[in-house]
Amino acid sequence: MMNVNFRTLDLNLLRVFDEVMAERSLTRAARNLSLTQPAVSNALRRLRETLGDELVHRAGSGVEPTPRALALWPVVRDALRHIQHAIAPTAFEPAQADDSFVLAMADATATELIPGAVRLLEAEAPGVSLRVVPLNTRDPRGLLDKESADLAIGHFPAVMADLTARTQAGEAVPFESHRLYVGRYVCVMRSGHPLAAQELTLDAFCAARHLLVSFSGRPWGFVDEALEAIGRRRRIVLTVNQFFTAGKVVADSDLLTVLPRHFVSSTGVSDGLVVRELPLTLPLVHVDALWHRRMQAAPGHMWLRDLIVRAAGDAFARTLAEYVLPRA
Repeated sequence: MMNVNFRTLDLNLLRVFDEVMAERSLTRAARNLSLTQPAVSNALRRLRETLGDELVHRAGSGVEPTPRALALWPVVRDALRHIQHAIAPTAFEPAQADDSFVLAMADATATELIPGAVRLLEAEAPGVSLRVVPLNTRDPRGLLDKESADLAIGHFPAVMADLTARTQAGEAVPFESHRLYVGRYVCVMRSGHPLAAQELTLDAFCAARHLLVSFSGRPWGFVDEALEAIGRRRRIVLTVNQFFTAGKVVADSDLLTVLPRHFVSSTGVSDGLVVRELPLTLPLVHVDALWHRRMQAAPGHMWLRDLIVRAAGDAFARTLAEYVLPRA
């Protein structure tokens, strides 16, 4: 690897590099930077010579980054944003803003948070729009790092444990989080289910036919991990990726499912459902908002986080108020 003299490096080249990486196109990068395409090509050439790497290769109508470019880009983007926020912080006025934010969450979480968030938007920021996308993973850090979402909201136990351990070890952690609320899971079945009129034992639970809600499609969840820890198994005959679908299917079948307790009333078929305590011990469901640290000081993102915290507080004011932390 070449030795780079940082004192002689033209930082404008990094701005061009950032835009090319974001757009994967020299033409679009030139347009965004108000430069000509030859000027962008020349800037990339100078940066290639400085770094000793091709950085991008032509691919179809755009460009494809090299491994070195992919490794360098997050660092460059973070540095440029920190400089921008320090030198020319952008004010965010909700009433005049027309920003659009992307939130990744499951349907059960959206059912609880989005109605309150929309009420706040209508009252405070009518020009702002929210786009809710499905959360199909228990580790949304890749989505946040690639800026496919501004905020991920959900139950991320492995991620939170990893971030906590790395922080305690003194490592730099590029993500921030905020605890929104705490819930618990229950067993749900149709009111006429053979098990509905009796206590749900562990033997009966394991012998029944189950529906699993799995965002990734993997037919194995935290309930199965808890059962395995005590030497038991259950039979999963159907896997879906939405809590709403689970409620509808269970209401019209003899399948059991496990849902967040607070979500049952939102299924639209709760009158035909019976809720039973699970016959095994599961950890509480911690629902967190997670975001990349590069957005920590961005005024619009700060407002978005506050909006979500307030929406969560409104949704769970009666039963879960003690779990809602101060606003981020």
